[in-house]
Amino acid sequence: MRYLGALRGTGMLSDGVGETLGRADYEFDMYMMRPGDVVASGEIRMTAEALNAAFGRRDLSLLTDDGRTLGVRFSGKQLSRTSVFAHADITSGLPPADAGRRQQRPGTNSSNGTKKVR
Repeated sequence: MRYLGALRGTGMLSDGVGETLGRADYEFDMYMMRPGDVVASGEIRMTAEALNAAFGRRDLSLLTDDGRTLGVRFSGKQLSRTSVFAHADITSGLPPADAGRRQQRPGTNSSNGTKKVR
């Protein structure tokens, strides 16, 4: 498993028929489990009312402000009526593993960005 970085921002959470449930802030950590298999999980923050309307549904998508559509599934079993955040997993729409990697600078080691020793 290799950590690929964080995916964070804001967007609009909606259900499978396009009904808007509310604005959301999100922060997910992405990992490559094996070549070509990228997973992400983290936190979604919304108003308590919107989060309670969305929690437990299986048909959710998050349209991020940068134009990405992410499939969302809440991973908890229960949610307090006053909670404004919940843990979630991304089920689809993640960028490929190499999309988040930094450009390697000339003269650096590709695995960690340190200078090559000659």
